Amino acid sequence: MPAPISADHPIRGLFQGFVERALDHQKLLGEPGVARYLSDVLVDFIQRDNLYRIRSTEGKPLEEVAEMLVEGDVCLNATTFVREREVHKHIGDYTLFWTGLYPEMLRLLRSPGRRDHLLEYVQQGRESYRIASTFEYGPYADEAPVLRRLSEDFEHCMIGLHLVRHELESYGSPQMRAARRLLES
Repeated sequence: MPAPISADHPIRGLFQGFVERALDHQKLLGEPGVARYLSDVLVDFIQRDNLYRIRSTEGKPLEEVAEMLVEGDVCLNATTFVREREVHKHIGDYTLFWTGLYPEMLRLLRSPGRRDHLLEYVQQGRESYRIASTFEYGPYADEAPVLRRLSEDFEHCMIGLHLVRHELESYGSPQMRAARRLLES
């Protein structure tokens, strides 16, 4: 597994700026931490292993939300409520990432023959963030309001991430090459 991207890496500031502009456009900057949270998700998911960090009890990376739901259910595979929270938080991140940045991939992710075929990613993402936000104690207390806001404003955050993608795509070749160099350093 690749090393995590450091807290002071310049790519964090780049994504933070993109996300803040997009959320300001969507009037979502009222909840402190939402922009930072979303930019951290984008940085985190640069590394493909993080996109599929939830693993089955056998250690297999889970690539479908339906599989993750089984893994995050305390009546099925989750052995603790902390695991339930971790999985639901990831499902929220995963569904928001795909619906916001790469909605064209939903046709593949939810194609016939896949377990996610009948899942509604927006609804499931909203519900998973809501579940994760109910953990309001100890180390989760500070993040709970952010997750609640992501649940309540899931569609606006999707639009915000779509604006981030648009800004990245229109950023121009020299800047995108610079961003790639930042990622590789």
